[in-house]
Amino acid sequence: MNKINPQKLLNSKWTAVKPVKKEKHFLVTEVEFDEEGEVIHCLIEAVISNRSDSIDWKALRDESNWQQGWK
Repeated sequence: MNKINPQKLLNSKWTAVKPVKKEKHFLVTEVEFDEEGEVIHCLIEAVISNRSDSIDWKALRDESNWQQGWK
């Protein structure tokens, strides 16, 4: 399990273990927090195509799908 600090999530780099449409490298471009400091919105962008998708930030913890950094 990848350890993630929600406060350091913005601009973090991720590599998809199973690339789709040759999109392998991603960057977290938006993170929104509620009043308690919980993440309520996370946007991840493919580096090669600039396509953005909303993602549950907790999904990034799954090492079978995501690796921290660009590999």
